[in-house]
Formats: sequence, C-alpha cells, structure tokens
Amino acid sequence: AAMLSIPDLIRKKRDGGQLTDEEISFIIESVTTKRMQDCQIGAMLMAIWQRGMVAAEIQSLTREMMLSGEVMRWPDEWKRLMVDKHSTGGVGDKVSLVLAPALAACGCKVPMISGRGLAHTGGTLDKLESIPGFNIQQSAEQIRSILASVGCCIVGQTKMLVPADRVLYALRDATSTVDSLPLITGSIISKKGAESLSALVLDVKFGRAALYKDLESAKQLAQLL
Repeated sequence: AAMLSIPDLIRKKRDGGQLTDEEISFIIESVTTKRMQDCQIGAMLMAIWQRGMVAAEIQSLTREMMLSGEVMRWPDEWKRLMVDKHSTGGVGDKVSLVLAPALAACGCKVPMISGRGLAHTGGTLDKLESIPGFNIQQSAEQIRSILASVGCCIVGQTKMLVPADRVLYALRDATSTVDSLPLITGSIISKKGAESLSALVLDVKFGRAALYKDLESAKQLAQLL
C-alpha cells in the first residue's frame, strides 16, 4: 500500500480502469484518515460517476466503507430481531418516523442509522433535528441501551460508524455525484452492514421528486442493492 499514489489511482479510474481490492481499501483508508484532500476525493467521485464500477469494485467499496469504523454487536437473544428499512428518498419520505416505533411495538429491534438530505430534500435526520433537544448523535453503547429500553432509535452516523461515508456523503452533494449507482449502493449498504441486521427492507423510490425519475433506473438500483 505504501507504493500506491492517490493521483495515480484517480487517473486509473478516470481512464476507465478497474480498481483492485487493495487500491479501494487504500482509498477508503485515505478518506477516513484525511490523507486524501477534499479536491482529490471530489476528483475520484467524479471519475467513479463518469466511469462506473463493476460488481467486484462495488462490493469492495461497500465492504471497506463498512469496515472503516465500528460494526455493531448485539446480545445473542436479539439475533433474529434486528431489522431495518432504508428508503432512497424523495419528497414526502416520512415512512421511517412511523415504521421504526411500529416495528418496535411488534417486538423487533430497529437500530436505524439514517441520513441527511441529499440534493433538494430534507432527510429523516433533518426532520428530527427540528424538534428542540432531539439528539441524533448517540454512541454505540447508548444505541444498545435505547434498543433495550424502547426497541428503536433513529440516529446519525457516529464518528465510529462508517466514518468514510460521512465524508463521501457530504462531498457527493457538493460535487454533483449523488446519482451514481456504485456510490449510492456503497453508501446505503455500508451503513446497513454496520448495523449487523437479520432483515432489511429497501424502499427504492422513482418519480419526479426522487433521485431516479423512471422505473428502469430505479429497478437497476434496487437490483444492485
């Protein structure tokens, strides 16, 4: 890894090359440790947006993002109860606010790590933060204790949970690379992977206000996820 150079990797992806597991691991580690400058991350995001990624690259990207921080561990008796849902978002995306407590009432445990708004729409966390005193920043310990007492929580990523995604998520918005299939997949599945779930429902939206306007693109994303 010492031999890898960030500009070389940006050039490789820009020119349509396929990144190896080792290279992707180096990139995500560089993002997490701030070795990679924002302008370099932006260039890499744009190269991925332009050139796409094959399945092996997307898998590697997702795994490395998930492992960039802490992967949650749950008590054995919760093994079959850990569930969550993720929506790809759009205007009127308020299902989580109702669904998490409803699932908890049915005996499930819902450790929902949610996102902020991308593009023009406020995310679930933005909505919750409009409630005075609502704290979306909870440690892994606090999440476990909240789940033990009420069965569900909707929180933001902690510094320890998928830290690479926190950096990439913000820069995707700033660099117009939000609607890249590999980047969306990596972002969503790395967060859900870090939750160590037994079941996950994916709600993939399409339409004028969604990330993808037509059914075909939304299907492609759904299958990739």
